[in-house]
Amino acid sequence: MLKVGLTYDLRSDYLKLGYSDEETAEFDSEETIEAIDNTLITLGYKTQRIGNIFSLIDRINKGERWDLVFNICEGMHGIGREAQVPALLDAFNIPYVFSDPLVLSLTLHKGQTKRVVRDCNIPTADFAIVESIQDIKHINLPYPLFAKPVAEGTGKGIDGRSIITSNSDLQLVCQNLLARFQQPVLVETYLPGREFTVGIVGTGKNAKSIGVMEITITSKAKEQTYSFHTKENWKGVVEYTMASGEIEKICADTALKAWRCLGCRDGGRVDLKMDASGIPNFIEVNPLAGLNPSHSDLPMLARNNGIDYRQLIKLVVDSALIRLNGSV
Repeated sequence: MLKVGLTYDLRSDYLKLGYSDEETAEFDSEETIEAIDNTLITLGYKTQRIGNIFSLIDRINKGERWDLVFNICEGMHGIGREAQVPALLDAFNIPYVFSDPLVLSLTLHKGQTKRVVRDCNIPTADFAIVESIQDIKHINLPYPLFAKPVAEGTGKGIDGRSIITSNSDLQLVCQNLLARFQQPVLVETYLPGREFTVGIVGTGKNAKSIGVMEITITSKAKEQTYSFHTKENWKGVVEYTMASGEIEKICADTALKAWRCLGCRDGGRVDLKMDASGIPNFIEVNPLAGLNPSHSDLPMLARNNGIDYRQLIKLVVDSALIRLNGSV
């Protein structure tokens, strides 16, 4: 029986330390950890809850080891925060589920990710990186634009002001985001079309789509963007529907090209939005997708496509085991 350790950042732990709801938005609930743990047990694994990177360091120093680590740690500080746990596991030759430090460092930076994706000839909106307010004068993109922090998730830093129609608004939004998040701002040509998220399991040639879900923000929403507020209060204001036919195929194909181009592993999501011509453009990839069984996008789209939570976790772990046995 394989011994599987679970590494994760428990949201309640950080809230107790005084961090805000927004700062901890990407971290996991007790419900999510319970669901993953119980599912792994039903799959025949012996599990051990490790917790965050500090707990992992303490346990490794005490000589503890695992056959496999199911890692969903997001990290708190630095541009490489998602890569910290995998890097530590690599240093001690402990195998783990999901992507490696290179992928997790690259994909947290949305601008660098778009550069790689663009080099692979995958459609993505034209963009610029604003590292200081002086950089705005060098932006030569047509309005409307869309601005967001370069290295955040869960809609952090996105709100009704993110869609920008003038230079004065661009100045104000960038100034606010630079000060608030202490990181560069991604400014890109606004994509006016339909929005999708594609669930993927597997690695390399074995990667496959497990469903394409359209995200529609209704008129009931406070903001017409998929913002932190909208994601936190999605019930009744966001509609999720499964795509089919040609739209499903082209979205899945685009997402899989990006997944393989970036070297992502085992499971996650790729977010797409259509341009004015109806062509799906790469927005970003989430190689550590949320796994709350009831409301995270990946389990939701899997369930809507006939794949229950147990099957989803099994697909992810099986991908890691295949990869580790040298079949990928």
